[in-house]
Amino acid sequence: MADFDETVDVIVAGSGGGLAGAYTAAREGLSVAVVEAGDKFGGTTAYSGGGGMWYPCNAVLRRAGSDDTVEEALTYFRAVVGDRTPADLQEAYVRGGSKLVDYLETDDNFEFAVLPWPDYYGHAPGARLDGLRHIVPTPLPGEVLGADGGLIRGPLDNERLGTPAPELLTGGRALIGRFLAALRQFPAVRLYRNTALVELITDEHRVIGAVMRRNRLLISIRARHGVLLASGGFERNPQMRSEYGVPGSAADTMGAPPNMGAAHRAAITIGADTDLMDQAWWSPGLTHPDGSSAFALWFTGGIFVDQAGQRFVNESAPYDRIGREIIREIDQGHLTLPYWMIYDDREGEVPPVKATNVSMVSTDRYRAAGLWHTSDTLEGLSQAIGVPAAALAATVARYNQMVANGVDEDFRRGDEAYDRAFSGGHSPMVPIEAPPFHAAAFGLSDLGTKGGLRTDAHARVLDKAGKPIAGLYAAGNTMAAVSGTAYPGGGNPIGASMLFSHLAALDMARHVAE
Repeated sequence: MADFDETVDVIVAGSGGGLAGAYTAAREGLSVAVVEAGDKFGGTTAYSGGGGMWYPCNAVLRRAGSDDTVEEALTYFRAVVGDRTPADLQEAYVRGGSKLVDYLETDDNFEFAVLPWPDYYGHAPGARLDGLRHIVPTPLPGEVLGADGGLIRGPLDNERLGTPAPELLTGGRALIGRFLAALRQFPAVRLYRNTALVELITDEHRVIGAVMRRNRLLISIRARHGVLLASGGFERNPQMRSEYGVPGSAADTMGAPPNMGAAHRAAITIGADTDLMDQAWWSPGLTHPDGSSAFALWFTGGIFVDQAGQRFVNESAPYDRIGREIIREIDQGHLTLPYWMIYDDREGEVPPVKATNVSMVSTDRYRAAGLWHTSDTLEGLSQAIGVPAAALAATVARYNQMVANGVDEDFRRGDEAYDRAFSGGHSPMVPIEAPPFHAAAFGLSDLGTKGGLRTDAHARVLDKAGKPIAGLYAAGNTMAAVSGTAYPGGGNPIGASMLFSHLAALDMARHVAE
């Protein structure tokens, strides 16, 4: 294209973890255009309750007394991920997080705290069971941002239930808020909402810009030094989910509404290679009266049973591992949706789920939708949910006996540190013995797809021959996840998104200097 509507050094498509790339580019002296397809900033990152980052051995953890080593962390990550992703990509992530924290902490706009969160594979070599690989942003008063505070996506209750967004920004919203505050320092940064990527512009095998749709008008922006695609996954696109065989439903994802895979499509069109396209960050999902099943964790009781009235999983395992077991059971024909959480009345009729991400509504609505059932007997409960009465009774009896013995012989519930993270270090197994008995419907949810553009350790997008496409970078869920088919620990998705966005910007700045 001979004429562009605008010219900058760097385009960043997406305003979640990609803001780390925008900030880095601006701080390194580059002009930046951040283009966000939605009407608010933050993407799926803004929905995160904690906004956590898995960055071993960073300064925040050191100040808290961590004696971890990068070598131990790398041993763990490699043991969990295996050779599903390149070793140099894994090493870039594990070693790079602490350097990014150092980089950010020189700016007073950023402040982090330790939130202990055990690694998700507690028996793997190098696992950290005390949770000291995980940090979060500290809360940020909305008044710091002024009117910009209202332009941050989330929380989920605000968007799905109409609940007013709190003045105090926490978790992922605080992280986005801190980046927006920091970006104010740089007059050469332009932030655009309602501006969706349409296609990439190339010239002699180099990406030199992009076409955007802004308020129904097509515009073109030239990027002198690179385009960073960090606009999330394609979890909201039913057609792409079907095309690539991603289990689950677009209706049940926690991904932000604009996450339709436009960046994936644009890069694939110019020859980008992809990987992990059938993968997502899965979880069990509490089914709500609107028909959606939303990511849920922190179970203080209950067991999951299939249509045969039998347990099929460790209910206290990390959510992605539960999700993968759900998919495996479905694939083998052993499970249909919904499956059921069975629990007794010790906490009342409401399911013993303390983190639902989307808050529960009135009990009557769940009953009316056929999602929650109650009976004075297990036999009555089994009839209500359509499972064999004898099988359900036997399942509960066996489970109660294992609770009494202190060992889950079937699924090892409570054997790993994460299993006990929400029970004060004690066994998470709670008997089901106080009538009336209850059942709540569950489905399969996800935090977004994790398949995307294959990159090198500098976040440069690769073509099908394994060579970098000049001027094109990817991070977050637009990039094929560094963790492969595993979910090593809390804060891995946001941590990787920020880190590879940062590395992309550093690579662009380095080429400018050269």
